[in-house]
Amino acid sequence: MTVRFIELLKRKTGQDFGADTNQWFVWWWQQEPRVDADYAAFKSKLYGLIDEKFEGYFSNSRESRIRLDEIRWGGVLQDGIPPLRQPRMITATEADYLDDDNIVFGIEINGDARAYPKRILAWHEMFIDEIGGTEYAGVYCTLCGAVIQYETVHNGVQHHLGTSGFLYRSNKLMYDRDTQSLWNTTWGEPVVGPLVGKHIQLKRSYLVTTNWGEWKRRHPQTTVLSLETGHQRDYGEGVAYNQYFATDELMFSISTSDTRLNNKDEVLALVFPRHSQDAMAIAADFLAQQPVHNNKLGDLEFVVLTDSSGANRVYQRDGISFREYDGASTVTDNEGRQWQLSEDKLSHDNLELARLPAHRAFWFGWHAAYPDTLLVR
Repeated sequence: MTVRFIELLKRKTGQDFGADTNQWFVWWWQQEPRVDADYAAFKSKLYGLIDEKFEGYFSNSRESRIRLDEIRWGGVLQDGIPPLRQPRMITATEADYLDDDNIVFGIEINGDARAYPKRILAWHEMFIDEIGGTEYAGVYCTLCGAVIQYETVHNGVQHHLGTSGFLYRSNKLMYDRDTQSLWNTTWGEPVVGPLVGKHIQLKRSYLVTTNWGEWKRRHPQTTVLSLETGHQRDYGEGVAYNQYFATDELMFSISTSDTRLNNKDEVLALVFPRHSQDAMAIAADFLAQQPVHNNKLGDLEFVVLTDSSGANRVYQRDGISFREYDGASTVTDNEGRQWQLSEDKLSHDNLELARLPAHRAFWFGWHAAYPDTLLVR
């Protein structure tokens, strides 16, 4: 069947990419969009053969903000990569399975400090948890190397999110249980289904990618994910997606790319609510050499502070320039004033500068979501 289909493609297109599915997709995306009026219905029926829940994602009457032919099946069923919903947390002293150099995603809100180890989250790609009195969805797109945290309530409506099983430009698409709309993980917005056009954009929250030793030093009272997740996985450090992370090759092709950096070079990704059309990527290697980096996006001035673990924290600076960071809790501005660093703000006397949302990502994934992004390297 596959051979016959490839021969049909070759005859109809005059191209020959053999059985390389990714190359066929890239070629198609470079053509003028020619999607049949019944393409959505076809997609619904086709993928409904794999999982009947997939039928609800696509129909000719459903609105879409993105090209449907760029939505690809990721090879799993709906929630086939199971999210961790209200997962069991344990104390730092109980977490004897973690070594100090293990990567964690750290969050502290209203005094509630929590760590989500990469070695666990990579198998689940999403957690739903209440942190500091607010429910958040932490979404980990392993393929594009990004963990983004969103509030699940928007304008009083709670959105019950899960893993759709589909990708857009190699970026995980979420779904919501009530409407089966598909959501772009990087944008935090519905892109296919009844919620499109409803002006919904989930609020991002800050988190930090660091190591367990550094996070525990800063937050000795932190809790951390237990290995008792209710699922059987090999949660060893570096086990999940180890072959994918080891090369610059992509698992799924994308329609747009930029060779200024390698595909999987890490960047700090920035997009701020009042400048949601402006995006910036700052190369992680650049920031490792610049512990203090003053910059601006639109008219919003910010500073990136990077410690010895490679963790990046971003704060507003409101016209203030900073010159020195001790890598722990003190930042000095150009006037010699010393500011105290906490997870949610920089403070000096009665002055406060708020923390801004930012996350690490692979360059290709961020550029695919924001092709016009600025790049600092």
